[in-house]
Amino acid sequence: MNDKKLKKDDFFVKMEVAGLALTYDDVRLKSGFSEVDPGLVSIKTKFSKNITLNCPVVSAAMDTVTEEEMAIAMAKLGGLGIIHKALTPEVQASQVRRVKLHLNGLIDKPIFVNEEDSIGAIEKLRNEKNYRFHTFPVVNSDGKLAGILTRTDFLHCSDNTSLAKDVMTPIGKILTAPAGTTLEQAHKIMNDAKKGVLPLINEKNELAGVYTFADVSRLLKGTASLYNTDKDGHLRVGAAIGTGDDALVRAGLLSEAGCDVLVIDTAHGDSKNVYTTLKTIKEKYPKIDVVVGNVSEGESAKRLVDAGADGVKVGQGPGSICTTRIVAGIGCPQVTAVYNCAKALRGTGIPVCADGGITTSGDIPIALGAGADCVMLGRMLAGTEETPGEVRDTPDGRIKMYRGMGSLGAMQSSRASRERYRQGDAAIDKLVPEGVEGFVTYQGKVSDVLHKYIGGLRSGMGYVGADSVSTLQEKADFHRITHSGLRESHPHDILQ
Repeated sequence: MNDKKLKKDDFFVKMEVAGLALTYDDVRLKSGFSEVDPGLVSIKTKFSKNITLNCPVVSAAMDTVTEEEMAIAMAKLGGLGIIHKALTPEVQASQVRRVKLHLNGLIDKPIFVNEEDSIGAIEKLRNEKNYRFHTFPVVNSDGKLAGILTRTDFLHCSDNTSLAKDVMTPIGKILTAPAGTTLEQAHKIMNDAKKGVLPLINEKNELAGVYTFADVSRLLKGTASLYNTDKDGHLRVGAAIGTGDDALVRAGLLSEAGCDVLVIDTAHGDSKNVYTTLKTIKEKYPKIDVVVGNVSEGESAKRLVDAGADGVKVGQGPGSICTTRIVAGIGCPQVTAVYNCAKALRGTGIPVCADGGITTSGDIPIALGAGADCVMLGRMLAGTEETPGEVRDTPDGRIKMYRGMGSLGAMQSSRASRERYRQGDAAIDKLVPEGVEGFVTYQGKVSDVLHKYIGGLRSGMGYVGADSVSTLQEKADFHRITHSGLRESHPHDILQ
């Protein structure tokens, strides 16, 4: 979007003159003439300069929201999951790797074993790394492809001391193709031969990649058209890092694991340590996008972009479990914060992610209308099956735990959480929490929950007459509503 004046600009100028900063319950989008079918609107957008989304929803980098299972589910729904950093760098990178391996067009760096490895050792590796697959290319001591192990080979091996070379299907009996084979070519080769795996070899007979028939078919036949995938057909995934040396260690491991986007995740993105870390990472890993947060002022967003940020995360204290505004006395109500940051970045091509404060599906079109390119959800996803933690049965129903990364429990258990709130060196008994812990109602699968949220977004776009996210940003205008208007917006004066 360029820097031209938009309808909503006059509204926010009036609010600024009146000394008002607004959040979601303070406003409603104006409706207008529409020829738009809500079911046909495009909700494609961006999280960062080079990372697109088929659905404008990103799951929060919180230890009760996003680990590998949620990240896989979000990518399959067209969105993106940001794996939290309250994990060791190694574990976080391994989770990213498993997301990238979950669905593959071309596996360009396949996990392989040596022909002298025992079946027992390979099974131990599977368990330690939590691999969900049984197919392994087998290489010899010269690094050349020697054969392949499949689930059938493992099932029919009665002696775990047997070596891979004695159990595998040798290279002379397996289907291979040359390096550079395309997705379409691989599909035809495997389909004609009725094979499920196709190793690629280079001119030296070295392993150069692997295709699997199930994933290639899914990608080519369109059943995965909604999936958020990279150019090679891998699911996209992001990961949170902090600042300083730990962030650089994580960035290296995450880049190796194939992470699509790094998120410098701090309570105050407009700070010296963030800029230093951003500059270093962009110099060392220029090919990976870096989104930076969190901020709530337009000047802060502009400074981050001038320093090289590929996306900006907006929101200081709007989350349901965040107490930053109460503890520190800072922050801007979220709709005004999103508008100011998005306005400051008009014409730069850098996306804004509205992080926090959303409580209903109707808040999503409001956030996008205010200028956000996507939204980040925590509590709205926290009760789903795919979040970390077990479901608890209580007399009042099924629940799951949800806590802020600035809560006492999160800060006590993870230095990364303490550093997010600039308390990395504080003694455990001297921490100043900026969040709370609680429980949310169990909601079932995230696919069912997100379907309702996106349905609300589509409906809102239809009322405005916007057939795309960018059109919504251009056409959106707002009403300022009173407490009575808010009450009127909800069901009222009935018995339920």
